Amino acid sequence: MFWFWFFTGPALILALLSLRGEQKRAAYVAGQLSQKPAAALPAATVIVPVKGDDHGLRENLAALAAQDYPDYELIVVAHCAADIPAGVLPSHIRIVLAHAEEPDTGEKVLNLRTAVRFVRKDSAIVAFADSDGRVSPAWLGALAAPLADEGVGASTGYRWYAPEPPTFWPLMRSVWDAVIGGTFGPGANAFAWGGSMAIRRETFYAIRVPDFWRKTVSDDYALSEAVHRAGLRIVFAPGAMAVSTGRTSGRAFLAWARRQLTITRVYRPRLWWTALLAHFFYCGGMAAGVIASIHGSRGAEWALLAQLSPGMLKGTNRATLAKAELPDYKAWFDRHAWVHTLWAPLATWIWLAVLLASALGNRIEWRGIRYRLKSGGRPE
Repeated sequence: MFWFWFFTGPALILALLSLRGEQKRAAYVAGQLSQKPAAALPAATVIVPVKGDDHGLRENLAALAAQDYPDYELIVVAHCAADIPAGVLPSHIRIVLAHAEEPDTGEKVLNLRTAVRFVRKDSAIVAFADSDGRVSPAWLGALAAPLADEGVGASTGYRWYAPEPPTFWPLMRSVWDAVIGGTFGPGANAFAWGGSMAIRRETFYAIRVPDFWRKTVSDDYALSEAVHRAGLRIVFAPGAMAVSTGRTSGRAFLAWARRQLTITRVYRPRLWWTALLAHFFYCGGMAAGVIASIHGSRGAEWALLAQLSPGMLKGTNRATLAKAELPDYKAWFDRHAWVHTLWAPLATWIWLAVLLASALGNRIEWRGIRYRLKSGGRPE
């Protein structure tokens, strides 16, 4: 009985606490999406790094080149010309080839650090996108609007995986990754996501982001740290979601997830430890409830139901809000949103497994390049 309550007690408390703020998050998303576009938006530059042929790359770049925005330029940056596949570039873009090499700094970060030097002089906003995400025509406007408010250092969207065809592992990646997306909401946010983020050019240099982009492989965690050190906020822009429709295998998904959490453990250890402890008790409570139920405890059955229900409700809410944020994908959500409810308990176990796998070792591989992560190294 001791071990049952040792796991189940904290698991129940965590499950109930996890529902805090869900109503506010839903109201925030609805309010942001109902706002009319800003009457005047400053000139902007969008930077997207490319390395190889991502799924839907041509269409993804075309979407970035077709923004409903009054004045902006699109820069495609790569390490070298060979990294840009033939026939994928839209017209009227600028190409920057970095050819940069620097120990302990990721190639993507080096590419971005080079590209920002080529931003045109009249661009007041710099936005960043990933080549494997597809955005709506209103994406750039949604990122730019919050930057007009005093105290806002950066704005961010996030991604949603909507795989076609919807086989098991691609759908599981969608459920797993949506947990992170569910942390974005009103007020100050913990970090900006590199595949959909923007910052005022003046702020970018005032808070010394290029200095934070040294000796790191994480462009978004480094930029987020610069924003927070300056006492500024990161604002979530629900209209700036990106969609990835590509597939993945189980092996590729687990390797990708481990890489994300290894980066988090090195650069955001408090966030990583919080996630590990929460999932340790979540999964321990599930296991204790199942074992006690097998031995005939009716109370354990109710405790298990009470623990699982909040997580499944959160999964439902995440899918519901994403459907509102991504109206062009309504048909996908109508067919597949249910997995975000029913698969939430299984995703919790995968979270624990990946967290444990990321606990040891500081080596990761990204786009065929291996890196050894080093904590610290930030400018004082």
